[in-house]
Amino acid sequence: MLDAFLSWFHTVFVEGFDLWVIWGLVAQSMFMMRFVVQWIASERARRSIVPIAFWFFSLAGGTLLLTYAIVRQDPVFIAGQGLGLLIYCRNLWLIFAERRAAARPEGGAA
Repeated sequence: MLDAFLSWFHTVFVEGFDLWVIWGLVAQSMFMMRFVVQWIASERARRSIVPIAFWFFSLAGGTLLLTYAIVRQDPVFIAGQGLGLLIYCRNLWLIFAERRAAARPEGGAA
């Protein structure tokens, strides 16, 4: 059993190691950073919040992971990251639209 695990581990993590694996690891690290940023911001505020950096890390990590999934030809990963990118873009759009509206003087033209 241990030999089978060690053989699998070697195949996956040694033989399969290439620049795309490095790309995928960097992408996953960036994607994970969104949760670190959210956690730190929430701890500082002493309540659950989602800072704008969360959405930027989501967009950057999701884009990198989508390219990785396309190269690896993984339809499940492609579908998941593709939909996620739409959601991240929409949230950023809403945030910036709200900021633009808040910056307008009262009674000003839209």
